[in-house]
Amino acid sequence: MTEPSSPAPRPICVPCRAAAIVAVVGVLAGGFAYAAGWLTPQRLSADMVIDTFESNAGIHEGFRRNHAKGLCVDGYFESNGNGVALSKAAVFAPGRTPVTGRFAIPGPNPTASDNSVPIRSMALMLTLADGEQWRMGMNTTPLFAVRTPQEFYEQLAASRPDPATGKPDPAKLQAFFAAHPDTQPFRDWVKGHPPSSSYANAAYYGINAFYFVDAHGQRSAVRWSMQPELPFDVVSDKEKGEANYLAAELYDRLQKGPVRWHLLLTVAEPGDPIDDATRQWPATRKQVDAGTLVLSRASSQDDGACRDINFDPTVLPAGIETSGDPLLAARSAAYALSYKRRTREEALNPAQHAETSHEARSR
Repeated sequence: MTEPSSPAPRPICVPCRAAAIVAVVGVLAGGFAYAAGWLTPQRLSADMVIDTFESNAGIHEGFRRNHAKGLCVDGYFESNGNGVALSKAAVFAPGRTPVTGRFAIPGPNPTASDNSVPIRSMALMLTLADGEQWRMGMNTTPLFAVRTPQEFYEQLAASRPDPATGKPDPAKLQAFFAAHPDTQPFRDWVKGHPPSSSYANAAYYGINAFYFVDAHGQRSAVRWSMQPELPFDVVSDKEKGEANYLAAELYDRLQKGPVRWHLLLTVAEPGDPIDDATRQWPATRKQVDAGTLVLSRASSQDDGACRDINFDPTVLPAGIETSGDPLLAARSAAYALSYKRRTREEALNPAQHAETSHEARSR
């Protein structure tokens, strides 16, 4: 499942508070397209969904179709050995594994303000000593808005901008939410959680469940998160008026020293939903601190190590397997298509990509 140097690619809007929630649902879901049976014309395909996403949000050539604005980071994962009890993956043996990662905000516009959405994302590629890779894409939301790719497609259609206003029709969005009550927990979470003031003080969640397989073949359903050592803090009034404070803050912070997160593995119990990302598991579930993520360097996504990585969450080492969550195969298909389109565009028109990148950095 490992792709060499060119890996396979990856996450709501009405005015005011509701606008932010809708924007988040849309842009986060933008990376999820239907994979199962997508070659038959009667069913959704990655092309259909990505085409619709581009139609709704526009195309920024040479950039990721979602999470277009970001920066690269480098560091390592220091395993403490606790994860060995759940998985035979070599990454959990005591020691260090190199990490290449990326921080970003959801959305297709590489020049968007950092305050355009209240969500941050962290994507990582851990490269094991034997050449295997573990790629993951996480967001600051611990759950997702919709359960299936079909539901996402319906939400995408409902959030299509009205030509007269340039914004989604609130009535259509409310009709979608009314028909899909499973979106309520996500919308409630966004309402109750202000955005972080830094990439470095936010927690990031894998959202989907995976199976961990130990040395004896025992399988456990697991969700993971990265929990920061820094205390959470909200965006200040000053930062609310700045377009690029997240990258600037991280660059400044890393000059003073590395930043750290703890990898927490949450283990499901019988009856917990394994294939439904809209539902959280109870807070009483067993959690294992498997080690520390240490990031020490940031660089531009234009020429940093993360530029040509597609953070496909189904690229996994032996000892970690995908679950039946339908969003996983969908994410893989959509990331691959996004990667294919953006790299082709960049190759055909490098000057335009460079100009847009310069604009994004200078705003």
